[in-house]
Formats: sequence, structure tokens, C-alpha cells
Amino acid sequence: MGDAKVIPFDDDRDRDRERRRGSGAGRQSGRTRSRPARSGGGRAESDGAPLVPLPHQAEGHDGGAGHDGPDPAAETPGPSADGAWEQRAARGLAFLRRRLTGAYEVDEFGYDAELTDQVLMSLLRPVFEKYFRVDVRGVENIPSEGGALVVANHSGTLPLDGLMLQVAVHDHHPADRALRLLAADLVFLLPVVSQLARKAGHTLACAEDAATLLGRGEVVGVMPEGFKGIGKPFAERYKLQRFGRGGFVSTALRAGAPIVPCSIVGAEEIYPMIGNSRTLARLFGFPYFPLTPTFPWLGPLGAVPLPTKWTIQFGEPIPTDGYAPEAADDPMLMFNLTDQVRETIQHTLYKLLVGRRSVFF
Repeated sequence: MGDAKVIPFDDDRDRDRERRRGSGAGRQSGRTRSRPARSGGGRAESDGAPLVPLPHQAEGHDGGAGHDGPDPAAETPGPSADGAWEQRAARGLAFLRRRLTGAYEVDEFGYDAELTDQVLMSLLRPVFEKYFRVDVRGVENIPSEGGALVVANHSGTLPLDGLMLQVAVHDHHPADRALRLLAADLVFLLPVVSQLARKAGHTLACAEDAATLLGRGEVVGVMPEGFKGIGKPFAERYKLQRFGRGGFVSTALRAGAPIVPCSIVGAEEIYPMIGNSRTLARLFGFPYFPLTPTFPWLGPLGAVPLPTKWTIQFGEPIPTDGYAPEAADDPMLMFNLTDQVRETIQHTLYKLLVGRRSVFF
């Protein structure tokens, strides 16, 4: 034991060189690498393990130096596939252990980043990718760091556009940023929905919460049309409603955060609203009660949205850090900036609609 010789890590290259020399011109027959050899490490690897002679390359068997065709045996799952499943199972068990023991973090707004990443985004992602087939453009216009305010149009009878907007930023931003949406009070009055909204990082659409998040360097999303946008009749689709009193502009000015206009096409047609039952709306305490070609006539089946093709485009950011601190109290400046953001979104919507081949394709 005391005379054992420790072989340096770099000597693996010499052993690999000897194996290749003994297998005939350094070529391997019938072996397809699942991934290329790593550069700079000095070791050729396949499936995470050093290359070794395969059974059909043993002595007495022709290695087939001139044969480069695939070997059916190379297509069978190797140890790497088993290892990947083992890693997934280990991560899943670790996640469950943290949830059961309470060893996870939640911020003061109730945002649970781990639950959002591992569960909520995984549930929304198939709808985003397979059902609505969302095409995301210009997401890199959201800054890679620091606070930013994303302002988008709102439509669709139910606020699914907000959820798809959140997935777009979460999955497609090159800096892996998360979007914190400002939601209406009604969202936090509904059972189950309110808890899920908090866990996903949503908070009340008020200036105080928005200022806190922007001050912490978060990306905040707001849809100033509110219920006027999602509850408008189908005949007024893609016509932006009033943007309120410009409170979002004032918040961005105070935080010095850029405003990123965002246009969403495709959400207007998921529930074509052809009528509004005000009597039922008052009965249930909703701002409107939609009547669509399928709801409520088909019962629960009528609540399934139509599989329209979506496009989400983020425009060039509008900087606000060049204004003086007192600019947030200038009503004329707020009006001009609000109108600039609104016109940018409306113009982009028209451009996207002109270039759209079909509602569903």
C-alpha cells in the first residue's frame, strides 16, 4: 500500500492514445458518439465516460476500419440515460423534502421562486408552446439587470395573456429574468387563485408595491387597460382602451426604470365576447359576465379557449432615468409619456395584424 503510485489525471491521455493505437489507426467501427469530445480538457469522452474498446472490437474480430455505418447497438440507451433519470428523481425528491420541511424561501409579497420554476411554469409551458404556440420577439429589449416596467395590452375575456407574458419572459429572456405582474384586487379575492397568484409573484396593482419591486431591481409587468381591456366586445378587438391616469409612468419615473412597451396578438380570439350579461355579473360580483359562441351554452366545455396562434413582441425601451426627480409630479409629462407608450403598442398591434396569415396558423 505504501509503494502505490499515484497516476496524474493528465496521464489518461497516454492510456487513451495506447488504446487507439491498438484498435487500428485510432478508428472505432460502428460507434456513434452521442456528443462531441470536450475541447481543452485533453480527454475524449462519450456519454460522460472515457472511450474503451467495445465488445465487437475484441481480439480476433475485424474492427472494420473502412466501415463507418451505424451500429444498432449504439442506438440503445446507455448508462447516461439511466444517470439522467436518477438525477431527475434525486432533484424531485430533494424538492419534495424542502416543501415538506419548509426549507424554502418566500418574499414579503408571497413569491415562491422555487415553486414557480419547478411547478407553475411546468404547468403553463405546454399551453404556451403547444396550444397557443407563442412566438416571442424582442424579449432582449428587457434589460438584463435592474428594474424595468413592461407595459402590455390586455384582452381575451380571461387574463390568460398575463400568464403567457410571464412564461415568455421566464423562458426566453437571455438573462433568465422573472416577471412580477401587477394584478387587480379581484384576483386576490378568489379562493385558490389568490394563493397561486401570490406564489407566482403577482401582487396588487398599486403604486406602493410597484415602487418596491422596481426599487429592488425586479421586472414588473402592468396592463393599464384593466377590466376595460379584457372585457371589451369582440367587435372592438385590438383597439386599446384608455390607460387610466398614467400612474405606471409616475412610478417608473420615480424609480428611474425604463418602460418596455409590449404588444400581444392572438389573445383577443380565444373567447370571442359577443355579449355581456350585466344581471349575472352583478349577481356574482364580477365586472362583466361574458357570453361567447361556446359559453355558457356548452357548459364547462365552453370554457376551453380556442387554440389561436399568439405573438408577443417587446418594443424598444423608453428610458426615464434622464428626467429630474420632480418630473414624476408633472402631469403634462406623464400624459405625453403615457400617450407615447399607448401609441407604440397600438401601432405594433396593427403591424402584427397586417403580417398575420391566420388566426389559428
